[in-house]
Amino acid sequence: MVARLIDEVQRCEPDDEKLDDLAQQISQALTVHASIEESMFYPELRDRAEDSEELVDVFEAFTEHDVVKHLISLLNGRRRNKALFKAELQVLGENVKHHVREEESTIFSLARELLDEEELEEIGERAAAEKSRLMSPRRGAAARKKRTTARGQKKTAKKSSTRKSSRRRKSTR
Repeated sequence: MVARLIDEVQRCEPDDEKLDDLAQQISQALTVHASIEESMFYPELRDRAEDSEELVDVFEAFTEHDVVKHLISLLNGRRRNKALFKAELQVLGENVKHHVREEESTIFSLARELLDEEELEEIGERAAAEKSRLMSPRRGAAARKKRTTARGQKKTAKKSSTRKSSRRRKSTR
């Protein structure tokens, strides 16, 4: 799904209104995906790695997730320039495609070596259930409401802080 969305980004012009929606969909899907892999899959591989090379491969996957999360945070910032926004989306897409190639060639081979079929299936089932829970429309709406509420609280706190410092300046005059 993310690969399809990334390809769609490539077909858009920088001022295309679809880019915001595509960015939101990509961001949500990647955030859920990374969360699941980091909590259910990578720790198992890390704990069972038999040599330093295998451990480096697992830590590389964790690090690539950190890079993707950073790129997602850029997308969630203020929209400064439409061309810059599209460039950030494209860089995110390139990083995701690289990560997928690395996973398919290295991490999945390592998983087949270190985990038996039953364990892989059990992780897959837990991951699918968690993805379903995290991607549910109700959960998405609740998360959006929580972010909106948090923004409102930050603005209120900032206004209150500004008023207090203004009062302090007046009282010292």
